[in-house]
Amino acid sequence: MIHLELSDVHTHYGSSHILFGIELEVTEGHVVCLLGRNGAGKTTTMRTIMGLAPATKGRITYNGTNLVGREPYAIAQLGIGFVPDDRVIFPDLTVRENLEVAARKGPGAAKFDWTIDKIYDLFPVLRPLDRHLGAYLSGGEQQMLTVGRTLMGNPLLLLLDEPVEGVAPIVVQELGEKIRALKAMGLTILMAEQNLHFATQISDFAYVIEKGRIRYQGTMQDLANNDEVKQKYLMI
Repeated sequence: MIHLELSDVHTHYGSSHILFGIELEVTEGHVVCLLGRNGAGKTTTMRTIMGLAPATKGRITYNGTNLVGREPYAIAQLGIGFVPDDRVIFPDLTVRENLEVAARKGPGAAKFDWTIDKIYDLFPVLRPLDRHLGAYLSGGEQQMLTVGRTLMGNPLLLLLDEPVEGVAPIVVQELGEKIRALKAMGLTILMAEQNLHFATQISDFAYVIEKGRIRYQGTMQDLANNDEVKQKYLMI
C-alpha cells in the first residue's frame, strides 16, 4: 500500500527558511497536485521529499519508512521516481541510451516491468527518434524522454515537477493523457503544477502552497469551484 506523508516539514537553503510546517499526504492510486505560483515552494517540497534539499525539521514517511536524513539514491531505491522541472537529459546520448542508463528493477518491476518498447508504446513520438541525440529533441520530446527515463527505474510513486512548463499546448494535452494512462495502470503520482486547468483534468486531490505554507487542501473539484482560493493564491 503506497503512502507518503509529510508532517511539519521545514526546509532551509542556507539561512533562508523556505518551507514552513508542510503537511501533505499521498495515497495509493491517486494523482495529488501541489499547486502554487512561481516561488511558492513547490519545487523545494519535491526536492525535500527526495533528499535533495534536506528537511531541517519534521518527518517524511513513505510506507512507514522515515525519509529524512536519507541520501537521494536510497530514497529512489525505495520506489520513488523524480521527474525534475529542468528535464536534465543526457544531450550527448541517444534517446535509447538515455533510457538504457536508467533501467533498473526497482520495487515497481513486478507490477509494471518497464522496458524501452513499453516506453515507446506510452510515448509513440519517441520511437522514430530512437537513435537521435537528446540535444536535438524539442522541449516536449525531452519532457517525454525525462518521464520515460524515470519510469525505467520502475518506481511505485512518481513525483512530477511542473511537467508541462514551457511546452506547446498540443504537448500539454498529450502529457495529460499519458499521466491519466499511468494512473489507470496503478501508478501513484504527486505533481507540482501552476497550470490549474491542466491539474484539474488529471488530479484527484489538491494542496495549494504559498510562501512555503499550505494554504488550502481539498478535492480538485472543490478547488475548481472555490473562486476565493484561486484568486488569492493562484491569481485566477
